[in-house]
Amino acid sequence: MKNDNLKNQYRVNEQIRVREVRIPGEGGSIVVPTRQALDMAREQGVDLVEISPNAQPPVCRLIDYSKFLYQQKKRAKELKSKQIKVEVKEIRFGPQTGENDYAFKLKHAQEFLEEGNKVRAYVFFRGRSILFKEQGEVLLLRFANDLEELGKVEQMPALEGKKMFITLTPKKTGTIKKSQQKVDREKKEAESKVNTNSSEVNVDLEILPKSGGLFDNAKNGGDALKKLNLD
Repeated sequence: MKNDNLKNQYRVNEQIRVREVRIPGEGGSIVVPTRQALDMAREQGVDLVEISPNAQPPVCRLIDYSKFLYQQKKRAKELKSKQIKVEVKEIRFGPQTGENDYAFKLKHAQEFLEEGNKVRAYVFFRGRSILFKEQGEVLLLRFANDLEELGKVEQMPALEGKKMFITLTPKKTGTIKKSQQKVDREKKEAESKVNTNSSEVNVDLEILPKSGGLFDNAKNGGDALKKLNLD
């Protein structure tokens, strides 16, 4: 069926009934009477194929019609293979989604966006949980903020029935530059981990010098901590 449709797109040989046609060639194009163009095709053992019927005069090629159809089919296939197929991936949350579940779904969303797919996240409100719709909105906005490096918001949170949706579309591929907000957040998280691991030492890391200070080497760091504990 597809081949039949392709054949019907072009007129060939005696189907071409205009007075004259333009024939492109290596040295430029020439305009000749259609009858002369048909004679030229027969002499070369090929067909006269009309490729631009709306041109003045119509443009025709001297080529084997079967070969021409093959070339067109191959070109269409190549163009189709180059087209990026964008899928919409859905991610579901509850109004009170836990941190572990949130992190798990956030990771999947990152993968979807990196693959060039859209992400449509939603919070499903079951029964009376619809009373927490503001909490669901906050969750979706946090979700969008955590994915700001990979995707941009196409649709802000919107309530549809018992579901609140937000849609993210992938940004252009390339080197992803961290935003200053992301850098600051990662810095605070790293400092928080240090504070947790060193909970036995009642020291606020923010008061410690960033460089050339107490932690330049193990010896100086140990002496400083002992002094602080004694105080």
